[in-house]
Amino acid sequence: MRSMNLGEWLQRLELLHPKEIELGLERVAKVAQQLPVTKIAHRVITVAGTNGKGTTVRLLANILSNAGLKVGCYSSPHLHHYNERVLIEGLPVEDQALCDAFVRVDKARRDIPLTYFEFGTLAAFDLFARANLDIVLLEVGLGGRLDATNILNPDIAVVTSVALDHQEWLGNSRESIGYEKAGIMRPGLPAICGDPNPPLSLLQYAESLAVNLDCSGREFGYELTRSEDGKVTSWNWWGQNNKEQIKFFGLPLPEIPIENAATAIQTLMRLQLPIDEVHLRQGILRTRLPGRYQRIDKPVPIILDVAHNPHAASYLAERLKRESVKGCVHALVGILADKDYDTMVQVMIPIIDYWSVSDLPTPRALSGEKLASVIQQQGAAVESYSSVSSALGHLCETLTQEDLLVIFGSFYTVSEALTYLESRG
Repeated sequence: MRSMNLGEWLQRLELLHPKEIELGLERVAKVAQQLPVTKIAHRVITVAGTNGKGTTVRLLANILSNAGLKVGCYSSPHLHHYNERVLIEGLPVEDQALCDAFVRVDKARRDIPLTYFEFGTLAAFDLFARANLDIVLLEVGLGGRLDATNILNPDIAVVTSVALDHQEWLGNSRESIGYEKAGIMRPGLPAICGDPNPPLSLLQYAESLAVNLDCSGREFGYELTRSEDGKVTSWNWWGQNNKEQIKFFGLPLPEIPIENAATAIQTLMRLQLPIDEVHLRQGILRTRLPGRYQRIDKPVPIILDVAHNPHAASYLAERLKRESVKGCVHALVGILADKDYDTMVQVMIPIIDYWSVSDLPTPRALSGEKLASVIQQQGAAVESYSSVSSALGHLCETLTQEDLLVIFGSFYTVSEALTYLESRG
């Protein structure tokens, strides 16, 4: 029988389980024991959070790699290729390695149903377990407590932020969502919370397990350094390890949110890994993540951001306010139907001069027509397109170098935009 290629495997995974999402650990844990993949590295860091997971994981990986450690990263979703989800020593795993891992998971699961994400998570664990890694970074897919990544016990748990998203799965309040994200914490072990206003549910969960919890603004934090004209030039970090207070002065400004960088540094300090200030500075300078406030200068000035909930949209809006734009700010937006698109539009309306909306290639998408109606209700003019590519083709021909195009709303939107822009050369 001919072996399946990666594309065929991914198509099969989409059909193996009747539900796209089924939270719960029992099925995944059973298959993990059969593989077995109960130990995937010397140390494991699990990162949850409504926003900021991916950037925090990427910075941690860069700093740890700079220090000479062998690092594995698991994250989702991907922008271009599935391989982006599984990185070993900074490189995406090869197609064949993924296919071989899928075969092993399929054999181990027997008749146990697994979702697309669960199957992929176990395959990643299998690959990590074979790679003799010093440390693995796991980005939670959804929530935390019942996410497939949570079958493993991390050495430290990180919650970057708690905001409203995925309410149909996690609940309709920050308290319920905070509880789900706190579920990655383990009794007596350290945990880091990068949210400056953590919900009470998260704090109580940590206390009930005697977790050594460090919170932003309490055990660690940062302050900005400004020039005489008020421009931010650098930042200072303060925090602690298990023995003493620590400070770093004059750190370079990161391309990622400073809040995430501060959280990553405290994570490393608490684990007391062999990291020095040079490793930190190098990691901060080299950390960029596609689709996170990503700048492209040609054919016109473009910023791409996967912001897909009000919390992320607010951060995007604040950064855009600091941009110097001589012309107009245009937006190209595509959003999934289960998101709080009304609030996202309200947040962005003051920033955007002209709007374009697009359908997306997924049944989960909000129609361009519906999104256009929401924007029009806010008193803004909007153009509708059948695809991100068609919208982008028109905008690239009509905008000038004095304008700014902001593309946001979902991973689907940014992925299609990047694919189109790369095809233009």
